[in-house]
Amino acid sequence: MATIFNSFDHDKNAFFNPSDTTKPLPGFPKVCITTFSEGIIGDFARNNNAKEIAGLYSANGPVPVYEIEYRNRKMGLFLSRIGAPACVAGLEEIIALGARGLVQFGSCGILNASQADNKIIIPSSAVRDEGTSYHYLPASEEIHADPASVSLAVQCLKNHEIPYVVGKTWTSDGIYRETGKLIEARKAQGCIAVEMECSASLAVAQFRGIPILQFLYGADTLDAAQWDIRDLTDYGISCASKYMAIALECGLTLQRSFSGEP
Repeated sequence: MATIFNSFDHDKNAFFNPSDTTKPLPGFPKVCITTFSEGIIGDFARNNNAKEIAGLYSANGPVPVYEIEYRNRKMGLFLSRIGAPACVAGLEEIIALGARGLVQFGSCGILNASQADNKIIIPSSAVRDEGTSYHYLPASEEIHADPASVSLAVQCLKNHEIPYVVGKTWTSDGIYRETGKLIEARKAQGCIAVEMECSASLAVAQFRGIPILQFLYGADTLDAAQWDIRDLTDYGISCASKYMAIALECGLTLQRSFSGEP
């Protein structure tokens, strides 16, 4: 496995590329918001006059891509599939459709309760314990978020007086293989959260040269003698309005940054 992960090919052109299957859509929103909870996406789309403008297709079924309006700005909204490979395939196709900036949010497991409990987590870096990112960037133990994107996310949360923490996350492919030994190792490394897509999403955004603003909200906690499921199976629904409000403000801030607006 180490040999495979260390044999990165710098060729930008693959045998087939996103543009071979997904053509640009005229007028497609420059900024798109995505999360992993179908409930959050579906409820917002139904209650906010969302317009379906495209679709992402796979054997799992179609994923609608919506156009929404917030403070007189148009943005895209779509569901990301869970897991790094499926998530990144969706991001690739959204970029091919015409997106030039992304806002991505989702749940995570808390690894450091004293730092992260009851706060929005803005990833500053991610441990690359998944396979997808190694197809986009040369091998390294961690990937760092773009400081400018982190700064924009921090700016949004500060402006709205939302408690937050900036820190390292652990992106893992093995949701049922987070052993006690590995958890302690990642905590010692400085990780305050664990999830499944952050490092790969950062990698594809860097590879394609577009900004991505990410934030996480705590669901379950692994910073205890026993696993505490908390509201993991709520899928973010109970606080959906709060998370979507943060995402919309991040999207607005990202759009303004494109044109140099304050």
